Amino acid sequence: MTAHIGVIGGSGFYSLLDDPEQRTIDTPYGRPSDPIGLGTLAGRSVAFVPRHGAEHRFAPHVVPYRANLWALRSLGVRQVVSLSAVGSLTPSLPTGTLVVPDQLADRTHGREHTYFDDGSGVAHATFADPYCPRGRAAALSGGAAHDGGTLVVVNGPRFSSRAESLEFQAHRWSIIGMTAMPEAGLARELALCYTTLALVTDLDAGVEAGGGVTHAEVLAAFAANLPRLRELLVGTLERLPADQADCPCGDTTGYPPSFQLP
Repeated sequence: MTAHIGVIGGSGFYSLLDDPEQRTIDTPYGRPSDPIGLGTLAGRSVAFVPRHGAEHRFAPHVVPYRANLWALRSLGVRQVVSLSAVGSLTPSLPTGTLVVPDQLADRTHGREHTYFDDGSGVAHATFADPYCPRGRAAALSGGAAHDGGTLVVVNGPRFSSRAESLEFQAHRWSIIGMTAMPEAGLARELALCYTTLALVTDLDAGVEAGGGVTHAEVLAAFAANLPRLRELLVGTLERLPADQADCPCGDTTGYPPSFQLP
């Protein structure tokens, strides 16, 4: 069994499909976070992997991002929908808001962030627009999510200090998370369409007074809004175009001949 659409589940989203076919896959970058579940959702063939593992054993800075994306593509996936819990950097996006971001700012470090690191050749993937325009259109056409915004990605696993949060707000960035990079960049290197559906689970430390964000708060907010996120996901899958062959996300012009996509 293969799948055209891959779904990556974030914190609090560890299962998706009913009675999936579980596939254990070895990649040149090790094994994915968990076996890949294959099945059908919204009438589409789907491959699902929980980003942090089914028992949330991988912290954001050690998620096997390269293995996850490589495994999905090897199963036929060409479109990826990422689910993420995020913090809000503005009161205009309160807890419970669904967001489909259109930009990224990377503040991570020390992560394996490219497939072009073995000395066999170099490519410079276009990344001006990190998210797939067609995937975003499919997610937004249902009218349930906020359109656009910049997602700043921090290394974690700790949350931001108030000073850091205020810095991000000064840039007019909208939401904050820990996993969109290198995930989005790796997806682009593999010529995959990539779309994020983000659920605001908290206000970041510099947005309001109080003790700051806790992991328990994030998981509780995610659980409370999980049905809405799943509804957005199902609608997005239904509306994703069947053929992405001419999508700009798939441009591999300039890739070295030695680099073989899975």
